[in-house]
Amino acid sequence: MSPSLESVSLRILIVTDLWHPAVNGTVRMIGQVKRHLEQSGHQITVIGPERFKTVPFPGDSEIKVAVHPEETVGRMMLEARPEAIHIATAGPVGAAARNILAERKIPFTTAFLTRSPEYMLARFGIPIEKTYATLRAFHAPSRCVMVPSEGIIAELRAKKFGQNLKLWWAGVNTERFRPRDKGFLDLPRPIHLNVGRVTIEKNLEAFLKLDLPGSKLVVGDGPERPRLQKQFPDVHFVGTKQGEELAKHYAAADLFVFPSRTDTLGLVMMEALASGLPVAAFPVTGPNEVIGKSGAGVLDEDLGKAIRAALQIDPARCRAHAMQFSWTRSAQGFLALLVPIQAGAGEPSPGDAPDLLN
Repeated sequence: MSPSLESVSLRILIVTDLWHPAVNGTVRMIGQVKRHLEQSGHQITVIGPERFKTVPFPGDSEIKVAVHPEETVGRMMLEARPEAIHIATAGPVGAAARNILAERKIPFTTAFLTRSPEYMLARFGIPIEKTYATLRAFHAPSRCVMVPSEGIIAELRAKKFGQNLKLWWAGVNTERFRPRDKGFLDLPRPIHLNVGRVTIEKNLEAFLKLDLPGSKLVVGDGPERPRLQKQFPDVHFVGTKQGEELAKHYAAADLFVFPSRTDTLGLVMMEALASGLPVAAFPVTGPNEVIGKSGAGVLDEDLGKAIRAALQIDPARCRAHAMQFSWTRSAQGFLALLVPIQAGAGEPSPGDAPDLLN
């Protein structure tokens, strides 16, 4: 990283296809990093889908897809007068910005935060390798691809994504997510909690079908919720929760169950740990990185076995493990991986309108 990025206030542009009011890990990660960098004096501009005409994503109306962002995204980037540009997603907005920057040889960074090839297979039957080929091309001109776990880096290198992959850890707000009074929830115990989008790729059925004592609680919403509520009428679905209400739901549970096999990391696991909840999950990328050998959770291909063992873990151990993750650290890591825009031979500045817009 250029020393200038460490020592001065920067105008940073983040381009993303996932932004408020959507609720998911990518939105939270970008939002938290934005907040911490602004507190450090940096100026952050976000170009998200809400700045364009949008249509609902097929099968998931909470996600809004920008329509023809290429018509105006160049001017929006110019108006931001950025000194560093980061493209967080590979959707229509991200692709439109990427194409302009790549054509003009303007330096930028990207991120691989979701397993979209696996999601596209699960939702629409699109072959995984077809989507990975598209993503390889998308990330090829990026100066740095920020990836949230070493496991995903290894997988992407095996898929010939090149050597510009760098680790960028997420964080957790340990002040908001902390142990609290468990009396907030009046349900039979132990309370087995899952938080996240209720979508097919989250593999919730692996959790919901288990015969467990106490209660199962799902916090979140998504296209699979009506079907799962009908299939599992004894499960408590309470919809999306945010802020203090979300934190209270975490803290009032006894265990966090994470059945997903496709997450790149799993920010919700960090929030659960910070709230004093042990984690039960499959031994796959995401849980392997967050839990590992910490003793703050149990990873097993037999999810029921993992749940029973995790209930014996001391909550203090979970909280202590979570304290090593912070959004300040994550924001600093993001800043360190940015590449400054420097006008020079073959690399016009984004302040040069004709280079961006023509």
